[in-house]
Amino acid sequence: MTQLQINEVAPRDGFQIETTFVPTDEKIRLIDALSASGLTRIEATSFVSPKAIPALADAAEVVAGIQRRPGVGITVLVPNLKGAERALAGGVDEINLVMSASDSHGRTNLRMTPEQSLEQFAEILAMVRSHSRGSSVFINASLSTSFGCPFEGEVPQARVLDLAGRLLELGVQGVTLCDTTGMANPAQVARLCEAALAGFPGTPFTLHFHNTRGMGLANALAAWQAGIIRFDASLGGLGGCPYAPGATGNVCTEDLVHMFEQMGVATGVDLDALLAASARLPTLVGHETPGQVVKAGKADRRYPMPSR
Repeated sequence: MTQLQINEVAPRDGFQIETTFVPTDEKIRLIDALSASGLTRIEATSFVSPKAIPALADAAEVVAGIQRRPGVGITVLVPNLKGAERALAGGVDEINLVMSASDSHGRTNLRMTPEQSLEQFAEILAMVRSHSRGSSVFINASLSTSFGCPFEGEVPQARVLDLAGRLLELGVQGVTLCDTTGMANPAQVARLCEAALAGFPGTPFTLHFHNTRGMGLANALAAWQAGIIRFDASLGGLGGCPYAPGATGNVCTEDLVHMFEQMGVATGVDLDALLAASARLPTLVGHETPGQVVKAGKADRRYPMPSR
């Protein structure tokens, strides 16, 4: 059975909406702990304007300060050409571009339609290819609102697949299908994943779910049953898009790993290490986190019999 690949997004997607600024040294400490846990990829930050997302104003310092481990790819989200240049200067392993499948969310989140995003991506890809490190950097694109838009409602599957195909034609190497505000359901997830894998064989698709309506793990299971092996997840269940109404936390990394490991599906991740890291989050962000396993313990936890 193929081992899953888990991409940890808490340092970027998780911290971006927090009102309490997590100190740079604490971000570095957390990322170093996560990279030692067996995770495949870590989205460390975003090279976005500090005015847009003050919580990630220390992006360059974080990337420069973290420990690099063999087999752990360091990913950053970049919103534009300048961000891509900063990412390359930081020596990252992967650049994650982001666009929306819906016009209204694209205008709200990025001030661009999908067509405009594709035009910008072409410029970014040309710049990356011309860079001395360009050939060693993986380019991924995240397609927001793939399962529904909070403004428009349903996003047709054909539109999502068309945009995925156009991204790949540009030279993007991997595509993340994002349930930005937790609108997906398992049947819908299965249909889109099966169609994507059949339509673009060999393409590394990643699935990004939010647990807004309590279906995050169910959707991840449906995606895996359809053939997906790459998943985004956020420690403690932190995160959400600051420009999408109702976009509460991502699928919780330790809960996702726990579910798959209990099923006998290998993740390569040390769950105890994740739980130890997750237990520190409330102190860092100033509030409790929605993750369940860190509170209840693993399913193999045993309790002493009550005394009579």
